[in-house]
Amino acid sequence: MTMRRVGGRVAGGEAVLITGCSSGIGRAAASALAESGFTVFATVRRESDAESLRGLNLPGLVPVRPVDLADPEDASQAAAFVAAELGRRGKNGLYALVNNAGAGRPAPVELLPLAELHTELRARVLGPLALVQGLLPLLRRAGGRIVWIMTPALVPMPYVASIHACDFAVNLIARTLDIELKAWRIPNIMIRCGGIRTPAGLRTASDVEAVLRNGPADRVALYDGALRKWAKDMASFDGKRTDAGKVAEVLVRALTARKPSRRYSVGHMAKAAAFLELLPQPLTDRILRRRF
Repeated sequence: MTMRRVGGRVAGGEAVLITGCSSGIGRAAASALAESGFTVFATVRRESDAESLRGLNLPGLVPVRPVDLADPEDASQAAAFVAAELGRRGKNGLYALVNNAGAGRPAPVELLPLAELHTELRARVLGPLALVQGLLPLLRRAGGRIVWIMTPALVPMPYVASIHACDFAVNLIARTLDIELKAWRIPNIMIRCGGIRTPAGLRTASDVEAVLRNGPADRVALYDGALRKWAKDMASFDGKRTDAGKVAEVLVRALTARKPSRRYSVGHMAKAAAFLELLPQPLTDRILRRRF
């Protein structure tokens, strides 16, 4: 078994499940953890993505598919697969669950497609919660950790309410679990990401065009100028995004620290968002109304 000292401890094959590993943060994190000596169960939705992960030739990297967290049955099957595979490999429980999967498209709340929001809530709130419920016995057995990769969700930002609303809910769930699971010393760790360079994060312009093209013409007209200006501003923001590998580095640190922090910030403007969160809400709202 590969043994490697990482941070404050030795990684020697402990098992981790990380969701959303087809690309971006999830793929970078899965490969970084496998290279650091962990056994990594990496969920993907398509066989082509599983084949791509196998192509990395990392012995500790195990693709798990198909897993669409918007489907509760997929979450249950993923938990069952991990439990069976841990038993087959003779491992004593699951060392970490890393909830990373998620997407979302920008739109004003008035134009937000409710069917898409429903899917997003299932994939980013209910699916991860189903995994937590299914895997907690294994996490207890290993003295494990739960990690939530998310946005700085407590700061309201125009046109991304669906994304931040999911992470606002996750923020509450993670902090509540941290209290409820204190007796078993299972920390809930939030890695709060600012601008990260991922395929989803670089689709802003095309997503805005889709909103303008598909929404009701009379309502779209009300937002046309503001949305186009926002998309232009985001194009500048996109050029400053942080590489997804930096999130993977923070994740490795969070999983190998003897006493991990409950909050980590990484990515372009993440610290600015964290500062705004510390301010009284009326002041933060006033600042953002002036900014936008």
